[in-house]
Amino acid sequence: MDNLLQELEKLTQTIINQLQFATYEELEAFVEQRQKLVEAIGEEVENCQMTLAQKEVLRRILEHDPAIMARMNAHRLEAKDWLQKRNQAKIQRNAYETAYTPDSFLMDRKK
Repeated sequence: MDNLLQELEKLTQTIINQLQFATYEELEAFVEQRQKLVEAIGEEVENCQMTLAQKEVLRRILEHDPAIMARMNAHRLEAKDWLQKRNQAKIQRNAYETAYTPDSFLMDRKK
């Protein structure tokens, strides 16, 4: 279990060091790798109890979660804004596009 915790700590430190410039793809890869490690640690915990040192390592790792979540949330908000702008542009563009047949005639009646 010590190896898994060390690997998780190393992975977390790597993403923390580049967090300011991490793309959403890098964060996604981090989350996938982290999930595999967490599942493996969970299986180990079922077999034996964690020592105080292991709990301390895990606590240090978890201290970085708010910063990682904040960066992920920033990417989410950025994507949300982009989608809203894209949809607004689509609505405006559709308002000016013609919805008639080019070969049709317009007939007016005088009253």
